[in-house]
Amino acid sequence: MRAARQPGPRISRKDRAVTEQPNEFDRTLHAAWGRLGGSISPATQMLAWSDWALHCASQPGRGVGLALRHALPPAQAQAHDPRLAADDWAAWPFGMYRDAFETTGHRLLALARGVPGVQHHHAQWVDFAMRQALEMASPANMFATNPQVLKKTAATAGANLVAGAVHGMEDLQRQVLGLPPVGAEAFRPGHEVALTPGTVVLRNELVELIQYAPTTPTVHAEPVLLVSAWIMKYYVLDLSPHNSLIRYLVEQGHTVFAISWRNPGAADAQLGMDDYLRLGVSASLDAIDTILPRRRVHAVGYCLGGTLMAIAAAAMARDHDGRLASLTLLAAQTDFTEPGEIGLFIDDSQLAFLEDIMARQGYLDSAQMAAAFQALRPGDLVWGPMVRHYLLGERPPMTDLMAWNADGTRMPYRMHADYLRSLFLENALARGRYLVHGRPVSLNDIDVPVFLLGTRTDHVAPWRSVYKFNLMCNAEVTFVLTEGGHNAGILSEPGHAHRSYRSLRRPANGIYVAPDDFLDRSPEIEGSWWPGLAQWLAAHSSPKRRPPAMGAPRRGLPPLGDAPGTYVLAR
Repeated sequence: MRAARQPGPRISRKDRAVTEQPNEFDRTLHAAWGRLGGSISPATQMLAWSDWALHCASQPGRGVGLALRHALPPAQAQAHDPRLAADDWAAWPFGMYRDAFETTGHRLLALARGVPGVQHHHAQWVDFAMRQALEMASPANMFATNPQVLKKTAATAGANLVAGAVHGMEDLQRQVLGLPPVGAEAFRPGHEVALTPGTVVLRNELVELIQYAPTTPTVHAEPVLLVSAWIMKYYVLDLSPHNSLIRYLVEQGHTVFAISWRNPGAADAQLGMDDYLRLGVSASLDAIDTILPRRRVHAVGYCLGGTLMAIAAAAMARDHDGRLASLTLLAAQTDFTEPGEIGLFIDDSQLAFLEDIMARQGYLDSAQMAAAFQALRPGDLVWGPMVRHYLLGERPPMTDLMAWNADGTRMPYRMHADYLRSLFLENALARGRYLVHGRPVSLNDIDVPVFLLGTRTDHVAPWRSVYKFNLMCNAEVTFVLTEGGHNAGILSEPGHAHRSYRSLRRPANGIYVAPDDFLDRSPEIEGSWWPGLAQWLAAHSSPKRRPPAMGAPRRGLPPLGDAPGTYVLAR
């Protein structure tokens, strides 16, 4: 006979408060560490370095062998900093600085890489940290060793350094005051960017849904819903008139709706992925169904918005909700086993540390996210701009894309924690374990045609990772690989120079084509991929008809204001 369970000791409120204080203290400590260390967990760094150091120490023969190698030939010494390839670096003594830096860098990387026994994630972290140090130590970053800086200083009698000092003080002041970078004020949503005419037809606590005004006498029957990532503002798809994907689709005869996400604050800390699904995608589809009853929808998701749209599509298929006509995923990952170098920042230790930081402030702000992305390309995003601005004294003109990139948003604590842990760390969506309304969803249930796009130099959503969707869904998939990166590859309007793409259609239940085979089989097409998307959408649409009214006032969706709405203006 099982003995009765004895009740445990009762804990008074006073004792409970005492036991909870260390947790609050730890969170405060972690938040302070996060501000000083770029939100990187010290435990992650220590574990990686200790793992690497212990295995190096236990294999002295390997170190001796590396030390006895001759210097690498010059043909191999070009990997660390492309700026060192300029002709100015061939003259003495700058060529000596370059060769010494490159040879040392190659030897350090050889020492860091390929150590038997080191855990893969730790090896990646050590390699990443070593490359960060090399990027920082490049002679191109220093006044005394950069021939271009010395030449300009001599030619301008030091005026470049004066201008650089002015730029530095101006940038520091703007950073302290929380102002956007110089020139960004010339790209205001609704004035210089986000100009496509439209109307806000739905507003809830998380989104504004914008319906864009038609510009053609007839439109395709099925409307298009654009779901952008809430990590940045939606108008990346509606920048200047010449490079606005939204304007382009409207001009091609589509009725276009777009979700504009509200920028959350500390009070929104408990908003989760389920809220973004319910208040964002589901509410928007319900509103479109009210405005255009019984019309199926072409859903288009970009980046994180594409991941959310894939989840929604899988849940709708599971629940026999047939409102989707097609699914388009732009630079969106659904399998996170190979997410690129952003995966360096995601492990159990790092997430626990980051969750403490977010719990303390209620969100992850745009500056903290930007620091992680800048670390992936420090030469292009950190050191190169610093040399141009502060040593050469040059201030490149602001562009619409640069201004949009500086107009960041915050990520709610619960949503970001769920996203990183469930999708990145546990890869729950790819494994069929991601829950929507308490039940798992499977991407293999999606049975509508899919237009899947990756960008060749994407460091946020590598194209081979995006391509893995083909392994999880047997629907018809047209995969497109375009030139450019995560943002610039999407802003690939017709007439954009140096643009081309590859495309290959796999029929429903067709044989899987591996990524390398895709490159061999797909023809290269010069120009923008936008016309290809427009043609694909048209091919999966019904005959054209008269444009719909703006909103549905008699059915509870009156126009609430002109595009781009109010949520996009909040900082």
